[in-house]
Amino acid sequence: ATIVTDAPLSFDPAENRVQEPTPAAYPLFLKLEFSKLIEKMGLRPEETAPADAVPDVTVTAERITEESRAREVLELFRKADHVTVLALPDLSGVIADCDTGADTALSAEFFFERYTGDWNALLNALFAADIKKVSHNVKDLMRTLLENGLNADGFMFDTALAAYLVDATSGKYEIGQLFAGYFHTELVKPVHLEPDAFSLLGDVTAAETAFHSYTSAVDALYEVLAPKLKELDLWELYTTAELPLCRVLAEMELAGCRVDKGALVSFGEMLSEKAGALEQDIYNMAGEEFNINSPKQLGEVLFERLGLPPVKKTKSGYSTNAEVLEKLKNRHPIIEAILDYRTLTKLKSTYADGLVKEIAGDGRIHTTFQNMVTATGRLSSTEPNLQNIPVRTELGSEIRKMFVPQDGCVFVDADYSQIELRVLAHIAQDQHMQEAFTSGMDIHTATAAQVFHVAPEDVTPLMRRHAKAVNFGIVYGISEFSLAEDIGVTRKEAKAYIDRYLENYAGVRAYMKDIVAKAKQDGFVTTLFGRRRNLPELKSSNFNIRSFGERVALNTPIQGTAADIIKLAMLHVDRALRERKLQARLVLQVHDELIVECPEELAERVARLLTEEMEGVMSLSVPLVAEAHWGKNWLEAKG
Repeated sequence: ATIVTDAPLSFDPAENRVQEPTPAAYPLFLKLEFSKLIEKMGLRPEETAPADAVPDVTVTAERITEESRAREVLELFRKADHVTVLALPDLSGVIADCDTGADTALSAEFFFERYTGDWNALLNALFAADIKKVSHNVKDLMRTLLENGLNADGFMFDTALAAYLVDATSGKYEIGQLFAGYFHTELVKPVHLEPDAFSLLGDVTAAETAFHSYTSAVDALYEVLAPKLKELDLWELYTTAELPLCRVLAEMELAGCRVDKGALVSFGEMLSEKAGALEQDIYNMAGEEFNINSPKQLGEVLFERLGLPPVKKTKSGYSTNAEVLEKLKNRHPIIEAILDYRTLTKLKSTYADGLVKEIAGDGRIHTTFQNMVTATGRLSSTEPNLQNIPVRTELGSEIRKMFVPQDGCVFVDADYSQIELRVLAHIAQDQHMQEAFTSGMDIHTATAAQVFHVAPEDVTPLMRRHAKAVNFGIVYGISEFSLAEDIGVTRKEAKAYIDRYLENYAGVRAYMKDIVAKAKQDGFVTTLFGRRRNLPELKSSNFNIRSFGERVALNTPIQGTAADIIKLAMLHVDRALRERKLQARLVLQVHDELIVECPEELAERVARLLTEEMEGVMSLSVPLVAEAHWGKNWLEAKG
């Protein structure tokens, strides 16, 4: 290759020198939270910023202290189109704004220490169904209200949830961040809505003004986001699934899931003993004691003392991650011992010890379901994460035994059978895949028979395992390299599997080609329910980023539709349990699985209800199948 130094390119140094940012950079820097750069460069909004769209946050809110005035204001709220409501997390401060129809808005602020009437009665009236409310992070507010035995009804709009649906990959849904993004300016006096917000500011009047600026911002965001949802065809998904689900999730979080603390502690002690014995075995094989959890020391033992071939080196030394150790598994017995040791210590710290710390005073674990995190619309679980409890190992499965229903009750567990592949069969309109699901044949066996050109009865367990890897890999846009790694074959064999798969499943092949082309044209993909994911990655000049965008384009319509289905299933199940006045409640959702706690004598009836409601969520071109079992603990209920 030759580096050309005399190409006829014009270059004017003056045009290419570093320029000072103009005010036009302000909204971008604000959205990206480059607050120090804004300050350092002295950036301010352009005079042409849409000031008329920015709400007036200097309006002094009316302080309501008397019960008689509160009744008048509540009556006004009941007649209003909507009321914008925000509350401090401990409910000691609430502000509710509503348009009276005049030129200015009536703003009422309720403060616990200032109100002379019955505070709980006031909150119950404000959060009753007859007052239509707009708020921010509705699920969390609902949970707080329910925890305090108060009404949590009448919410007609959640600006955070709406912003998430409009842009599911942003990850920035705080009031200040959204306001900056949509109105290119900061709130007049930002304040975190925390219980001590007023004392932090020192000036109660200033605190009230700041608090009011947030309600004005939420109201402005509502005026922008409601039309945006309709413009993007997201309104139906929002009103029929996302917003109603907030109440269901809040109640599930409040209900929690009972855990056998004694059994969990004993399990942890057993893990410690096993890990301790393995530790000694590792020291004996290494010929010395060292810190097994130190990559540096472990690398020195494996690759210098024991002379194993180093697979990968990093800046700090030898890599000893799981991928490296798996490749060395047959080289020395110490490797398997180290992998087992890591499994045991992970189970001990993350699950045995970690879950014990999360058990509340009522003996139950109350996880938080995050409904604005994943780009595909799936729910996630935090504090603690109950969706990543291992199930593929015998010891990992033991953790599920510790989750038990209250006395006299059972868990009824129902999950969808291969929902993503069924969705793929429907979206791709693939005849062979549809025939397999419609006939009731095992899809992985059917795929193996197609790929390996054998009769279904001649499919071996290994063939089925490879076919299963291809089935699920295709959904995620798997490469031949990744498939080869997953099933332990050469890249050539993996490529042959994928090629044969696509030859037999022509509908899937056409879908893979068409969806990527459409995504490149539109800049986004949608689920069957209209959930949208923007894909700017498809326009990247970077091959890896562009390839990621293509994989996401393949996967999102499938995984996102599955997420929509399970959310609707939760709503259907919750509604059916209430309508039939059954003493049963949803307590957990894990991927495609729903868990209901109910009295033992209702188990069969609830299992039937779960199956019917989950299968009846929508009609696909292939059967939507759910399977239910019940038991005295989570593992047993899995069937």
